[in-house]
Amino acid sequence: MDFGWLSDPFYQEYLIEGLINTLWLLLVSAIAGLTLAIGMAMARIRGPRPLAWTATAVTSVIRGTPLLVQLFFFYYGVGRLLEGIPGIQDSIFWGLLRDPFFYATLTFTLSVGAYSGEILRGALLSVPPGEREAGRAFGLNPFQVFWRLWLPRAVQLCLPTLTGEMILLLKSIPLVSTIAMMDLLQAANIIRDETFLTYEPLLLIAAVYLLLTIVLTLCLRQVEHHFPGVQPVRRAWRPFGQPRRV
Repeated sequence: MDFGWLSDPFYQEYLIEGLINTLWLLLVSAIAGLTLAIGMAMARIRGPRPLAWTATAVTSVIRGTPLLVQLFFFYYGVGRLLEGIPGIQDSIFWGLLRDPFFYATLTFTLSVGAYSGEILRGALLSVPPGEREAGRAFGLNPFQVFWRLWLPRAVQLCLPTLTGEMILLLKSIPLVSTIAMMDLLQAANIIRDETFLTYEPLLLIAAVYLLLTIVLTLCLRQVEHHFPGVQPVRRAWRPFGQPRRV
């Protein structure tokens, strides 16, 4: 195994840029996607029928089609379509609309919004109505009941599942290498092409993703343990070999 290329500043620049883009894409897509998920869930629960039908249709399409197809649709389909609009290339938005990062973020945001929206919808419906009625009895308006009682209680119920969605988002990011965006996998492919090494760059990227997954899992686990309303698990000490009481 030859990892001597790691000392080359030229390849280090590729790896650092790929890591930064990967982390930015994860952060932006997670925040925007979870925000969209709240709107999608509430649209299906309390929204007017046209809005509820629209949210249902978008969720069904996003969940029913491959993520790679969605990425190609937005980048090669919508992106090329926008190029043909007169004056669009001279507008202030062209710098954003031609950037692969924009289409990758849009794709992952819709994916997180659709999947997490369904998770949140089920969690919101699982919250006992009595808890919301108690909030109204204390004089809270509907907006306060939702943001201070209903939504936090629903997030508490589905937080482990949302953690899994964030990990899946991280592992989906290498797909952006197919639209010429510099991420960790794209950096590895460039290094493979220039060094003629097949396994070493891929092994390095796999190790980096494994490390990122472990760090993300530990961080989200701390959020789960310290989320308001979650009681910490206390493990009672017992001598080795003593059977657990049921």
